[in-house]
Amino acid sequence: MNNALIFAGGFGERMNSKSRPKQFLQFYGKELIIYTLENFQNHRDINNIVIACISDWISYLEKLLDKFGIDKVRKVVPGGETGQESIYKGLCAMAEFADRKDIVLVHDGVRPFINEEVISACIESVKKHGSGITVVPAIETIVTQDGGKINGITDRSHCYHARAPQCFFLGELLDVHKQAISDGRQNVIDSASLMKLYGKDLYTVTGNFDNIKITTPSDFYTFKALYEVRENSQIFGM
Repeated sequence: MNNALIFAGGFGERMNSKSRPKQFLQFYGKELIIYTLENFQNHRDINNIVIACISDWISYLEKLLDKFGIDKVRKVVPGGETGQESIYKGLCAMAEFADRKDIVLVHDGVRPFINEEVISACIESVKKHGSGITVVPAIETIVTQDGGKINGITDRSHCYHARAPQCFFLGELLDVHKQAISDGRQNVIDSASLMKLYGKDLYTVTGNFDNIKITTPSDFYTFKALYEVRENSQIFGM
């Protein structure tokens, strides 16, 4: 089976929204997390979804799932203090019904523009290589600096930005999370970094540039612009 793990356990302080977490902000009458979930709900090869959510918002999320017909969700679990902990809790919940050899696609709840093609490519990459890390090419110069002085410029043709989903076999990713907890490594930035830290080979899948993470107020306006472009392209055949 192919399973999606959506982590939405953070409040999103950079969004400056005091009334609700960023994943529950409304855009055109629909919460941000629903836009994200619909991509996995509607994909023919995704069998199940697990969500790690802020505990105080679980009941609200469950109402949204019913309202918008998101019926592939098998479990909703409370998120953790960090993204790593939220993912671990989601993996443990998934392991209650899924096989170790099942594929898991780990995705941000606030990346709503993931598309069918990338999801399919990630699944195929895990089947072939054991991993599938969504990336996009770096389009600006990459520098390193020390004390305000640039000490290195990297050839950007070799540089990519890691995004999501980040995909693995469930058993392998869960084992590494357990090892990290045992080793006291409990705040690693993402699943790709964690797997690389423990010597796992990572293979890339080229993602779509518009699969941005909605983190700041400016991202809100970017989302609206991208959404309108997509809607117009469907209506007018652009």
